Amino acid sequence: MSPGGSLALLILGILAFVGLIYWFLKSKINKFVEALLAYKRKITDVEQAAENSTTRTPTADRETHFGYETVTESEKQDRVAGVFSSVAESYDKMNDFMSLGIHRLWKDHFVSSLNPGATTPLGQPQRVLDVAGGTGDIAFRILHHSHIHNGNPNIHITISDINPDMLAVGKQRSLDLPASYQSNLSFLEANAEVLPSQIKDNSLDLYTVSFGIRNFSNIPAALREAHRVLKPGGVFACLEFSKVDQYPLLNAIYKRWSFSAIPLIGQLVAADRDSYQYLVESIERFPSQEAFRDMIVDAGFEVSGDGYENLTGGIAAIHKGIKPL
Repeated sequence: MSPGGSLALLILGILAFVGLIYWFLKSKINKFVEALLAYKRKITDVEQAAENSTTRTPTADRETHFGYETVTESEKQDRVAGVFSSVAESYDKMNDFMSLGIHRLWKDHFVSSLNPGATTPLGQPQRVLDVAGGTGDIAFRILHHSHIHNGNPNIHITISDINPDMLAVGKQRSLDLPASYQSNLSFLEANAEVLPSQIKDNSLDLYTVSFGIRNFSNIPAALREAHRVLKPGGVFACLEFSKVDQYPLLNAIYKRWSFSAIPLIGQLVAADRDSYQYLVESIERFPSQEAFRDMIVDAGFEVSGDGYENLTGGIAAIHKGIKPL
């Protein structure tokens, strides 16, 4: 082989070797960059969690309950977060088990009773905060009612939840909504007991919370925050599991179902008996209709009539309060 041919082969060999090294290093660099970005995201999540922890109420060390256990308010926040991270993907199933599927009818009635979008004059902007609303169940119904029943697209709903996993479910579900609905939505990770400064005083027309307030570590603090951010004349509306004490037979059947069947179903369906056991216990520990109504009044709201509406004999109840003018 001539010297020229040997040199050409050598150059080709060097180029091939360099190319192989480049390919090898590129794959390693890409993996390194991906790992670095993942680490950065993890650090950001930790920082966000730390930031969220600083928004806890001044009573974070005060005793409260987690189901039947006595814990601090801070510990309850952490443990509730664990429960809802665990059940986020199966949240609808969870409520189906807790209510025998009737929760869907309750939510429809709850939103209809609020009649969102029915402003005077018609078409006036309406601002809504849906607290503990991560999966969007209530917010999406509010949007539908305002757009379709009242022909008012001039509504904005902030879906707030302390749990990012629940919010992620809601964000994913919102992608199936019409574009006009999606533009009326925003999502906020926040502690309802100390709402962030971006939720201004006297700025909201409607504050909703559905099957969430019983999990708060400091319910009076959350009610005071609701009062702060609502405009005078604004409405606080809560849908929550409640007491069936006035119907002893129904109460006995419901409690037997709750404490015997629901945790077992949680174990069989979701391999998570403990989360479902807590949710049952949290219902039992939640105040009666009258006691919760009095808490709403103590926070500064006015109520009409009894201050609540029982659903299905009191298995759930709707509470409403109006911020005085």
